Amino acid sequence: MEEQELKVLELIRDKDYAPMKAKEIAMIMRVPKSEYNDLLRILGKLEMELKIKKNRKNQYRPVDEIYYDGIYRKNQKGFGFVKIEDQEDEIYIAKENSLNALNGDRVLVKIEEEKNKLKKAEGKVVKILKHEKDTIVGRFEYNKNFGFVVPDDKNFGTDIFISKKNCGKARNNHKVLVKIIKYPEKGKKAEGKVLEVLGNVNEAGVDMLSLIKEYKLPSTFPEPVVEEAKKCGNKINEKDINRRRDLRKEIIFTIDGEDAKDLDDAVKVQKLENGNYKLDVHIADVSNYVKPNSLLDQEALIRGTSIYMLGRVIPMLPRELSNGICSLNAGEDRFTLSCTMEINDKGDVISSDIYKAVINVTERMTYTDVQKILDESDEKVLNKYKNYINDFKLMEELALILKNKRLEKGYLNLDIPESKIELDIDGRVTNIKKYETTFANEIIEQFMLTANETIAERFFWLNAPFIYRVHEEPDYEKVQELNKFLFNFGLKIKANKDNIYPKEFAKILEEVKGKDEEKVVSNLVLRTLKVAKYEAENQGHFGIASKYYCHFTSPIRRYPDLFIHRVISKYLEENYDVDDKFIEEYGKQAEERAKQSSERESIATKVERESEDIKKAEFMENKVGEEYEGIISSVTSFGIFVELENTVEGLIRFEDLGDEYFIYDEERKRLIGEHTKVVYKIGDKIRIRVKDANKLLRTVDFERE
Repeated sequence: MEEQELKVLELIRDKDYAPMKAKEIAMIMRVPKSEYNDLLRILGKLEMELKIKKNRKNQYRPVDEIYYDGIYRKNQKGFGFVKIEDQEDEIYIAKENSLNALNGDRVLVKIEEEKNKLKKAEGKVVKILKHEKDTIVGRFEYNKNFGFVVPDDKNFGTDIFISKKNCGKARNNHKVLVKIIKYPEKGKKAEGKVLEVLGNVNEAGVDMLSLIKEYKLPSTFPEPVVEEAKKCGNKINEKDINRRRDLRKEIIFTIDGEDAKDLDDAVKVQKLENGNYKLDVHIADVSNYVKPNSLLDQEALIRGTSIYMLGRVIPMLPRELSNGICSLNAGEDRFTLSCTMEINDKGDVISSDIYKAVINVTERMTYTDVQKILDESDEKVLNKYKNYINDFKLMEELALILKNKRLEKGYLNLDIPESKIELDIDGRVTNIKKYETTFANEIIEQFMLTANETIAERFFWLNAPFIYRVHEEPDYEKVQELNKFLFNFGLKIKANKDNIYPKEFAKILEEVKGKDEEKVVSNLVLRTLKVAKYEAENQGHFGIASKYYCHFTSPIRRYPDLFIHRVISKYLEENYDVDDKFIEEYGKQAEERAKQSSERESIATKVERESEDIKKAEFMENKVGEEYEGIISSVTSFGIFVELENTVEGLIRFEDLGDEYFIYDEERKRLIGEHTKVVYKIGDKIRIRVKDANKLLRTVDFERE
């Protein structure tokens, strides 16, 4: 809530306050004439949110009842939940108490029944403050004199009626973008108008285009933004070299995946005479080109992050920058913001230096080739990089030290393999398997973590305006729930309300390492943890057991990194003597940018997850009838979820488990056959048959073999 809103609310809720008109409130608060309209806006907003109300004389008075402002999340079955900001628990909303709210709507809720040990608080939606969506993507169907659209968002809550005049050129089985012209009320469906036909549901590329339209993703850059990017050129400005350390003769490497095009980090490791290690982490100096409030900056803030959909990327910055002057391409002079750390044999950073540099990357390495060097498994690769073999061996040595130190502190080494989804030239899925990582990936991971921690700690103690990467400790109730699952494996996390330590989680993960249940337990731990976010205040990072953490290493694809690069650059330019005006201005910006970046990251995560779900369902559509072995990943009151070796997850409903009735043991999250007493629990291996797969619904159904 804004500061002025709070002041108005405090006045009206004061015990000595008597109902007043707007002009009287303005007099008491000494509001200048020029700001009177702002006061009216605030009063209107507070009235809309049922925090205050007007009597017949147009006098404002407080509302006695308490209403909560939150986001409504609808379930396909009709009921829903409201998430209140800064509160962990959600409020349950029965279907009849939803006021026809749609998935994602901002609503006001009145508590009907307080929460207890057995269930969540129950509430009633009293007002819809704002509909989240004014457009929707879905499948069009024509029915005589009208059409209707089945939304891709299955939780949206209603099909959309389309009158004949509003159908446009849509035909059966077209994916369409629809403008909502009437929201549902009193049992009537929503009404809409077709704005755009995206293509037939089975046409290549329409699935990903649908996601772009559904989430209103900015898939192209405005021409003025592209022009601004082009003006940055593809060569560094020679005049700026004098203000930087010239490291162009140093041996420096980038290590990335084969397909990577935006290379924003480069590294070098040396062994010092005292036995310590010198680690250099060089990060593309994007802030040198993307200036505050420029068109590039405004567009980057709107996007917040690059989004990696299957077969396409929606980048934060135009490719003229991300693949050009900001990419640390081998053999080309590039500007960097760099961090050099001296690290002892225990993994402690005993000194650090942050500075601007100009580098020229020696070799563009891939994880695959670096691993072949470490394993000495490919003569051709060893020959090609024979001059640098010791460099990579030294990197491996240091990365092992850093990783072991983290594990001792309680770093959560979650073994949750990502999916590698292979597509053909038309964007159709050809294969799905686990994305294999090697220790070469770990080398870069450990070096980037160390740089991020070093930067965060330095600027925390400087009291600089900053954006931190925050991961709070999990709720004790969630840990108790997790222990119910872990009971099935004879495991338990020791914790109480006052003490929840990452090391306890790390012990469990170490205990299941290499066992069949490792992946399932890792997933259960992940679901227990809170979601990491960006904050202007440092609160530590539970998952990596770190007191200080930020995102410094990817300014090409994440806005918080770009923001803190600007702050760091200012401190370097001013020799760490920064004026109060900068601190105040950037302090406010840090709060706003952190919130915006967290919101954009949340959307990016949803889009990336849904793009995978679509392709996994597409892949399994022609696997119906085939049999596989999987592991039970979740047990619910309506069936069990099973994950296959290739990372595809499907649901076996009760009726597809066999001929008997199954009892759901909620306490231990397992199913028990009424007659056979057969038990299905998380982590069990199970043979399944693919019953159905539906790309449009993004679902995969299995049955017991």
